[in-house]
Amino acid sequence: MSEIEQHLHGKVAVVTGASRGIGRAIALRLAARGAAVACVATTAERAGDTAQACAQVGGRAIAYGVDVARTDAVAELVNQVQAELGGLDLLVNNAGITRDQLLLRMSEADFDAVVNTNLKGSWNFIRAASRSLMKSRGRIVNIASVVGLTGNAGQANYAASKAGLIGLTRSVAKELASRQVCCNAVAPGYIDTDMTAAIDPKAREALLGAIPLGRTGVADDVALAVDFLAGPGGAYITGQVLVVDGGLSL
Repeated sequence: MSEIEQHLHGKVAVVTGASRGIGRAIALRLAARGAAVACVATTAERAGDTAQACAQVGGRAIAYGVDVARTDAVAELVNQVQAELGGLDLLVNNAGITRDQLLLRMSEADFDAVVNTNLKGSWNFIRAASRSLMKSRGRIVNIASVVGLTGNAGQANYAASKAGLIGLTRSVAKELASRQVCCNAVAPGYIDTDMTAAIDPKAREALLGAIPLGRTGVADDVALAVDFLAGPGGAYITGQVLVVDGGLSL
């Protein structure tokens, strides 16, 4: 492959939420670019298939399991990744859950679960990885959502977590810029994944009608955006939100 095609050769990447959907697509894309990938899910078993698939496209990969909301456990995992894969150059915070419900019916437990996974989980990984990323002049890419920019009825918890993630992205970008660490967010719109498969057909039809490009996105649309920010094209970009939504948020 050319130098551009293998622009992550020798780099080590951590991808959370890597067992399926967007996270799996990102892990595979980075592995194809030459990165060694730590595929993180709630259990190593769940991430195992993705790690095997990464190996098949030519990348070294190891599956890891952790509850991203557990600060100490995340710190231990980051240390383990560095010991086993030889460093850390790229962190992709993709792990996320939904617990959709109208505001007046939403439980405190559902609000806390979403914020703890989507926002605190990302903070845990950034905090644990920052020293290593400063040494490697690495990159951070956080997977946000267009609802973090627009809000969405029935998703107060999810939208708040993603809006918080955008704020976290910009704050980290300012803090780490002097050490040449770039931190950006990718904000997907309606992407066909397991998470969106349960949407009511009528609601799906309405969403399609609101997307100017006239189609839903696929996981690789997001993976390609992450690949760009992780590669040479992202070297002078930090604190930005790259919206990948087919024009839905216009």
